[in-house]
Amino acid sequence: MKVSIASDHAGYDLRQIVIKHLEEKGFEVLDGGAPNGTDSYSYVEAGKKIAEDVLSGRADRGIAICGTGIGISLVCNKYKGIRCALCSNEFMAKMCRQHNDANILAFGARVLGQGVALEMVDAFFTEEFLGGRHADRVNGIREVEDANFK
Repeated sequence: MKVSIASDHAGYDLRQIVIKHLEEKGFEVLDGGAPNGTDSYSYVEAGKKIAEDVLSGRADRGIAICGTGIGISLVCNKYKGIRCALCSNEFMAKMCRQHNDANILAFGARVLGQGVALEMVDAFFTEEFLGGRHADRVNGIREVEDANFK
């Protein structure tokens, strides 16, 4: 599976840890965003890269990291077809896949520890979409997008 991951400067260090973790598990990683953790880099640019990678098919799923996860998740969710879930624990990461078929996981490097972040990443790639009544709800999300993304 191909994963697009990007961050702003605040998420740089955690991004490096997540990339190593994913590569050790055999994922192909498309790395983007801040080139280092010291120079300012906008979560807007990082979010655009991930969303565009996922929508184009260059990546199957994405991981978005900024200081809180809020800004980058907002950017990703401005793209029709993106379901970016801002999560703060493993349960949320499981549910975003099982119930919402999320295609991007977002979290904050300044609000989570490394262990929690890696547990969420593992859950995001282990869990599958359950379909059924949840598919009806995801289709409802698509209908809202169709009505509002002109």
